[in-house]
Amino acid sequence: MARITLPSGTPAELAQPSHDGLMFGLVVVPDINGLRPLFDDLVTRLSAEHGWSVIAVEPFPGRSFPEGDVEARFRVLPEMDDDRLLGDLAAAARLLHTAQVGCIGFCMGGMYALKAAGTGAFHRICSFYGMVRVPEDWRGPGQGEPLDQVSRAPATTKVMAVVGGRDSFIPPEDVTALQDAGVDVAFYPEAEHGFLHDPTRPTHRPDDAADAWSRVIPFLTS
Repeated sequence: MARITLPSGTPAELAQPSHDGLMFGLVVVPDINGLRPLFDDLVTRLSAEHGWSVIAVEPFPGRSFPEGDVEARFRVLPEMDDDRLLGDLAAAARLLHTAQVGCIGFCMGGMYALKAAGTGAFHRICSFYGMVRVPEDWRGPGQGEPLDQVSRAPATTKVMAVVGGRDSFIPPEDVTALQDAGVDVAFYPEAEHGFLHDPTRPTHRPDDAADAWSRVIPFLTS
């Protein structure tokens, strides 16, 4: 595991197995709190368990926020530029040098995973409770709609979404919109937002999380 810098200057965390000839790589987009030990550990675990080359990309390069002030992070979302972040994800994919590359993201990062579908850089994409439409307070000139990018995905890119039935960020009509767009939806009726990736959250549901991973892992390499 190593902290590296992408050509743009964006920090990223990279974990690679010791053997050569890797067939599958994975780009991870963190949640609103960015690159941190939670995602360092996820990158290491996915690489070790599956023999993948895995990289997580910092979504807020060059910015600093007060410790624990998530609202400060939310306030800058209207300033986010899709071209910059999606460019970093594509650059991270190229860095892995694998035959196929997937992309996963969580919460805000899941929204960007959906947007990454339109880049053509990824074989498989999974959005964990990513916003299907950009929330009103997050909209800005550089923010495009996730569904627009999903509709531009090449035939070689398949998309999956893991969604909780009690997620206020993803109302039922957005779940329907995902399905209408050809997205494979793994739906957990009793789950709230953020139920899977951080065991310290009160919304964490270990059984649903385990079930979701059991579906996502084979999807990524299918």
